[in-house]
This record gives sequence, structure tokens and C-alpha cells, in this order.
Amino acid sequence: MFSSANVIVSRDSSASAFSMNRKVVRYIVVYAVLLPVLLLVHLPLIWMVVTAFKAPGFGTKLVFIPEPGQDLYTLKNFKDVLFDKDFPFYRFAWNSFVVAAGCAVVTVAICTLAGYGFAKKRFPGREMLFAALITIMLVPGIIFMVPQYRLVLKFGWINTYAAMILPHTANIFGLFLLRQHIRGLPDSLLEAARVDGASELGTFFRVVVPLSTPVMITLFLLTFVGQWSNFLWQLIVNTPDSKLLTLPVGLSFFQGQYQVQWERMMAGACFSILPIALLFIVAQRFFIQGLTTGSVKE
Repeated sequence: MFSSANVIVSRDSSASAFSMNRKVVRYIVVYAVLLPVLLLVHLPLIWMVVTAFKAPGFGTKLVFIPEPGQDLYTLKNFKDVLFDKDFPFYRFAWNSFVVAAGCAVVTVAICTLAGYGFAKKRFPGREMLFAALITIMLVPGIIFMVPQYRLVLKFGWINTYAAMILPHTANIFGLFLLRQHIRGLPDSLLEAARVDGASELGTFFRVVVPLSTPVMITLFLLTFVGQWSNFLWQLIVNTPDSKLLTLPVGLSFFQGQYQVQWERMMAGACFSILPIALLFIVAQRFFIQGLTTGSVKE
């Protein structure tokens, strides 16, 4: 009797140990695969930070440990980026903020209003028009650059904020995102607001907007990041002597005809990612909520 109990206990303990060993092996295999991938993904960021601290002339050299008496690392690059009179960093950063924030605000406003119209309003050709807009998403955006530039040139918007902001406010992905979310809102909530005497705009601002805030914040973040790092369009619609050049375009000034100042360029790039990182840290909860939110239950 006791021997049978001992055998059962022994089998249970062996099974438990085997299961634990399998979990340990599984974790080892998973981390053995993920760690190199993680290192590979972050390699450009690591290279950027390390290069930013290197002394001039060492940016492209695979040297990480200084030799005796060698000044391999320095803070001079960051100082030059911030305080060099020939590189107006603060003006570039301010222009980038104005363009990114302005474009994000206008995009969220347009997409929320349009999404509400496509989701809750019925009009002839609604589904066909929405399908046509979604189809445009399949066309690479670079194809529209020449027509957009011709329009900007015709309106006389070269070297203006309007040229940098307005062409990117009609965001079809944002329209799709808001339309899908608002479509899931119960019609009973909107009808209740109308019964209480709310106008169409009152229903929109008092019911739809509060329930769509996480998705709107998500779209704001995505648009802000995209426009903050936009290089090609801002380069096209500005002349080299423009006072409205953004930070990505300004950083390209470190690239000359015969030489590239990689150390200063990477120092400027380090400063350029700080606002984006701070924005995501502050709004991370809303960003995740906006991507995972579902419809409101009746």
C-alpha cells in the first residue's frame, strides 16, 4: 500500500519535474531566438547613439574602445548641434513641431467628421465612394507628389506652412480607422441625444467625440510621427534659403559634396527622436487603447 503511494508520488514528481524542464528549455529557446533579433532591430539606434558621441573623424570607423591617450568619445557634437550659429537647430525643431502638430490636428478633425458621415449618415453612393477611397490606399503615395507639387506651385504656397501641412491632411487610413470605430457605436446613443434636444453637431461633439477619443489620439500620434520625420515633401516645397525648413531637412546640411559629418548628423538625430519618444511614453496608454478598442455595447 505504501509502496503504491510512493510510486504515485514519485510519478507525479517526475512528471512535474519533466514539465518544468520543458518550460525552462522552451524559455531558453525563445530567448535565444529573440535576443539576437532584438539586437538586430536596435542596431541602427545603437549605432546612431554611439556615433553621436564619437570624436570627428571616427564616425565611420569600427572603433569602440579608445586606445591610451586617444579621445574617442566627446560631447562636442551635441554642443555644436545646439549652439552652432550656422545650424539653427531650434528654428528647425520649431518648424517641425508646427508642421507635425498642425497636420495631426487638422487630420484628426477631418477624419473624425468624415468617419462620422460615412458611418452614421446615409446618402446616395456612400458605399461606392468609400470603396473608391479605400482603393486609393493601394496606390503608392509618391505617385501623387508631382500633382500635389503642381497645385502648391499654382497656389503660390512654396516656402509656406500651408504647403507642408495641407496636402497631408486628407488621410484615408485615418478616415477608415475612425469610420470603423464610429460604425460600432450604438445608434441608440445618438437617438437618445437627439431626443434630449441635441443638434447634429451637439450629438457629434457630446457623444461621438468622447467615445472616439482613444482612436483620435492614436491617429494624432501616427500622423505626428509621420510628419515629424517627413523629409522628401518638406525638401520639395522649400527652397534652400527658406526659413521654414524642418529638422530632417536641416540635418541633411551636414552632408556636403565631399564629406559627411556623421558625428554631428547622428547627434542631431538623437535630439530629433526625443520628442517622439516622450510623446509615446506620455500617451502610450491611449495609443494601445485606441488600437485595441472595440465597439460600445448597448
